[in-house]
Amino acid sequence: METVKTNILGREYSLACSVDEKPTLEAAVAHVGQLAGKIQGAGKVSGNEKIAVMVAIQIAAELLMVKTPDGPLGSASVGDFKRKIDDIHAILDAIDPA
Repeated sequence: METVKTNILGREYSLACSVDEKPTLEAAVAHVGQLAGKIQGAGKVSGNEKIAVMVAIQIAAELLMVKTPDGPLGSASVGDFKRKIDDIHAILDAIDPA
């Protein structure tokens, strides 16, 4: 196991991970730290808890905008897939089995 130590918004964090996960975890820590600093620096949101929620929302939005790899659905985002799946579930829920 490896350890990644970081400081985000003045708080120390120590995170354990496998050796092959360490670069990804370090990149994630850097991304969270950058977003938290940017939100804190803007001065519109105060309090670490509120900043953490804003960072989580920002990262969730980024994830939903991620495009799929090459292929017939290469222009679709994760959010597009989620909406389509939700639509299919709604249609299936509305079908009368009788």
